Amino acid sequence: MFPLVAVALAVLVSACGSSASSTPPTTSSTVARTDSAGTVWLCRPGLASNPCTSSLTATVVRSDGKKTIQRAVPAPDPPIDCFYVYPTASRQPTENANLHIDPVETAVAIAQASRFSKVCRVYAPMYPQLTLSAIGAGGKKIDPHAAAVAYIGLLAAWKDYLAHDNDGRGVVLIGHSQGASMLIALIHNEVDPNPAERHLLVSALLMGGNVTVPVGQAVGGDFKNIPACAADTQTGCVVAYSSFDTPPPPNGLFGRVGTSLSAQSGLSQQPNANLQVLCTNPASLSGGSGSLTPYFVTKPHPGDLNHFSGDQVSGITTPWVTYPGLYTGTCESTDGATWLQISTDSKTGDHRPVVTETLGPRWGLHLSDINIALGNLVDLVGHQAAAYASSTSER
Repeated sequence: MFPLVAVALAVLVSACGSSASSTPPTTSSTVARTDSAGTVWLCRPGLASNPCTSSLTATVVRSDGKKTIQRAVPAPDPPIDCFYVYPTASRQPTENANLHIDPVETAVAIAQASRFSKVCRVYAPMYPQLTLSAIGAGGKKIDPHAAAVAYIGLLAAWKDYLAHDNDGRGVVLIGHSQGASMLIALIHNEVDPNPAERHLLVSALLMGGNVTVPVGQAVGGDFKNIPACAADTQTGCVVAYSSFDTPPPPNGLFGRVGTSLSAQSGLSQQPNANLQVLCTNPASLSGGSGSLTPYFVTKPHPGDLNHFSGDQVSGITTPWVTYPGLYTGTCESTDGATWLQISTDSKTGDHRPVVTETLGPRWGLHLSDINIALGNLVDLVGHQAAAYASSTSER
């Protein structure tokens, strides 16, 4: 277990008597979404008004301005599950969010997780995450007690899923930002050292969370047994990156070991000259450049997170918009940083909107990490699901 998390958990358990008592109680409005084990599900198969099975219809906008409609629907019986952990979204005033499902969690699940319903059953638990207030603007020291509360809540949901829903199915772990940080800790503590849980792992998609590996290596660091994905038919592997359109500055929050929000919360290793942040290019897992397939929701996001929405293009009425051929991605390393470099391939007369550093250079394109490559990530999971199903049928 990561050192600070271990200390924080020890303090929390001694203060509360048990980890179960550390999870904030649900409210009356979430009782219908709570199972017998106490997990509140934001997304789960069969859930009424499930945001992760919302409409996937998209407008395809090409460089010449031509628009076509692309239709897709959730798979009726996908072979695997996806377990999604959402990023920092809660604007509640406390350090840890309660388990009430607010509009921001619903919206971020639609923006980041719903398209995976094409290839997997999506489960997304509510958890007592560190709120925007707790994290501040990226420079605030995070309370390890609050970090432990968030992690224990997620761990309980994972254990609940394994006990009551998994039924031996392969699972993809998906997280962004705080969600990725929580999953890094979960994989490190629970999945990586456990052959039975490792056997279930189709892949882990961990964007904006600073997964570490030994310099020049594909495995080690945070995970001893789970390597970086190098092919779309490889399973039991990890895809991880943080996106920037310019090299990360020295005080950047991502791309360098020990500099992310996850490090501040104790959910990642501290600076180490023998380690680097992992970058796996979802558009070219074997290396080099690749064309990214972005998907952005067109409905403005509630609150402070409008970065998940694509800038409006006149005449679009579908829930989604995609811009083929606009972006390429390449993993780059320099000055101690490793990141996914995003380049724009817009040509003369191409008036499609381009993502920007909404929060400034320290954050890069963090707010668009998933959406800028969402099509690639969904396709990858589809290929991995088929490979996993084939491999398990042969055993």
